[in-house]
Amino acid sequence: MIKIINKKLLNKIYRQIKNYKTIVILRHVGADPDAICSSFALRDSIKLTFPDKNVYAGGVGVAKFKKYGNLDKIDYEKINDCLLIVLDVPNMSRIDGIDNLKYKEILKIDHHPKLDISASVEWVDENKSSTCQMVCELILNTKLKLDKSIASNLFLGIVSDSERFSLKNTTVETFETVINLLKVSNIDFTSLYEKLYSRPFTEYKFIAYITNNLIIDKNHFGYIKISDDVLKEYKVDVATPSNLINNYNFIDDLLVWCFITEDIKNNQYKISIRSRGPIINEIASRYNGGGHKYASGAKIKEMQDVDNLINELSKACLNYENKEN
Repeated sequence: MIKIINKKLLNKIYRQIKNYKTIVILRHVGADPDAICSSFALRDSIKLTFPDKNVYAGGVGVAKFKKYGNLDKIDYEKINDCLLIVLDVPNMSRIDGIDNLKYKEILKIDHHPKLDISASVEWVDENKSSTCQMVCELILNTKLKLDKSIASNLFLGIVSDSERFSLKNTTVETFETVINLLKVSNIDFTSLYEKLYSRPFTEYKFIAYITNNLIIDKNHFGYIKISDDVLKEYKVDVATPSNLINNYNFIDDLLVWCFITEDIKNNQYKISIRSRGPIINEIASRYNGGGHKYASGAKIKEMQDVDNLINELSKACLNYENKEN
């Protein structure tokens, strides 16, 4: 097995899980594969290890992620004093499904910078590639059980959040974790890539639309405003742009790029931001958002605030280039 620096903490997490009859697992709003897959993997591992426990993975469903598993319908009236496990989310306001949940303690596992969630037991490590990597390490180094379905979701979450091991959060430890996962599970990992990357032709047309309409300014900042009408034209949902933003990681002309998507249902703009140098999470935090240094998001109500964000991100690119030169 891989060498874990804090085995004591992993055992503490295991004991806390063992002590509760009812467990609810929640993740961030606007779920991505890492959030979804870590929730399903941990839920299924706990249920496999402790068949008598009531374990639920909650939050709003995303149609395109149904292939990873099914979310649970949670009867909040019947749940009292449960253990709430929050995955892949640093702040209370972004926990999907926490309203009206009566929980006794919080267990937190996350690879984002620490913010305002107060947990009785927590494992926060910004150096991890993904929350799935952390859940994988937890399972591999405690008495939690693993099967091929669980292993497949863990692999998919790690691959997705590291963008096929190409992002800065990928480390030797990431590869060691994956190697050990593959050894103990013997999953056909090459066949799993289709789950992550297959998409309808209309979505490829949408990618072409983004490419053709992305505005890149003189500071090497790129952005696009995507209206609800455009989403309908290309038959994609409001979550699709954020799941495509990493496609633009290796464009020489870009330092930072931002997708601004109109979310009619929630009367807001969904913001996804990526960077190849300038730190962006501090800027995103000023606009009801946050995340990693080089991968962040936000939710904004007013277009004026969207324009202010655009100006701040462009200025961050300028300052970065001046500092580098």
